[in-house]
Amino acid sequence: MADDDVPGSPALIRLARVIGLSHATALVVGTILGASVFVQASEITARVPSTAGVVLAWLLAGALTLLGALVCAELASAYPRTGGVYVFLREIYTPALGFLWGWAMFWSMHSGIAAAIATVFARYAGTFLPLDDTGTRVLAVGAIVGLSAINYAGTRAGSRLQAAVTAVKVGAVALIIGAGWVLAPTSAPAAGAGLAPAVTLDGFLLAVSAGLFAFGGWHMVTYTAEETVEAQRTIPRALMLGIVVVTVCYVGLNAVYLSVLSLPEVTASSRVAADTFERLVGPAGAIAIAALVMVSAFGALNGIILVGPRVYYQMAQDGLLFRWAGQVHPRYQTPARAIVLQAVWSSVLVWTGTYRALFTRVIYTEWIFFALLGVGVLLLRRRPDYHPAWPMPLVPVAPLVFVAAAAAIVVNQLREDLVESAIGLGLVLSGLPVYWLWTRRAGLLPPSSS
Repeated sequence: MADDDVPGSPALIRLARVIGLSHATALVVGTILGASVFVQASEITARVPSTAGVVLAWLLAGALTLLGALVCAELASAYPRTGGVYVFLREIYTPALGFLWGWAMFWSMHSGIAAAIATVFARYAGTFLPLDDTGTRVLAVGAIVGLSAINYAGTRAGSRLQAAVTAVKVGAVALIIGAGWVLAPTSAPAAGAGLAPAVTLDGFLLAVSAGLFAFGGWHMVTYTAEETVEAQRTIPRALMLGIVVVTVCYVGLNAVYLSVLSLPEVTASSRVAADTFERLVGPAGAIAIAALVMVSAFGALNGIILVGPRVYYQMAQDGLLFRWAGQVHPRYQTPARAIVLQAVWSSVLVWTGTYRALFTRVIYTEWIFFALLGVGVLLLRRRPDYHPAWPMPLVPVAPLVFVAAAAAIVVNQLREDLVESAIGLGLVLSGLPVYWLWTRRAGLLPPSSS
């Protein structure tokens, strides 16, 4: 009898299927709704100097994100497997493309955003604790290690923590929106000296692109398909519910900011929520917002730590990563070694401070992959063996609109900074020779896409 057939052997240990609809929705909302909307709104207001234009840009960004969620919902219902986007790219195109996604995720996109959010959490903790630069880094690494330990000990524990923190976060946002409308002055804030510049189409498109970046993370719930109860129904519903909740939060918060602060003030502010509530209720308002930013960052960090290792686990299962990274813990039924691997690299990025350069250079490239997913739906619909349990509506119009939006983000990024964008794309493509060498090692073949 082979080792793989022995009861209790690693091959027979499976990830625990414990994520329900509420937990999956909390993953979508909690991962998207991080700290940025409470800290920095200038990316949109600087490009659209109009209250109505700002709100419209957020609504359009939410609508386009919903189209992307529809694409992933269909693909997740067709391929309800651990790894999500990695699996979709592998199945639609080639294992090499899936490998590039995982490669970019680990070295920069996913680990980098984990490091960045952990750093935001630690910096805002400085409102309540005396922290120097070293102390901030120690706390950020501690947050990564602590949350990784919780998720190491069980998906149920990690998803319950995610649901609890997300509920607190959304409840706090609802209170902020309600309090803002009650306490906001009846007259509109002064616009500032001089005439406001006109809204241009180019500026509006750049604002929508910035909004789409603020919705980042919506796809991550697909990584946990094999741990989700009735994944083919639950993941599409969680994506739809989650995007709607986040869009309402984003539009509501920005409407409050613009009802209290002038457009120039919002554009110049690096802590817009704190500035808004400091004006409304005094210094106590700013302190309360700092606490909310910490809670929000903590929830987003937990979601990112929970889902990311599933991709590395699946790559190891497919032979595209060291086999030991695909081990499922015999007691906790989690991808334990992949969780440790992610925690170590994210902590290195925090400690060295290199996450910012890696992340900002590479993050736009995920939209190239998203565009390929939209095209992939159209290609898959032509395959006789393709039968999604949840087919998205408005095909081919909806996926084509999403592909156009994704392409616009990539083009705008190239226009903004060609050199940095080219470096980022080069970092992602550097995975191709690694893939070529890896799949040609003695006795190792690329995984089948069947």
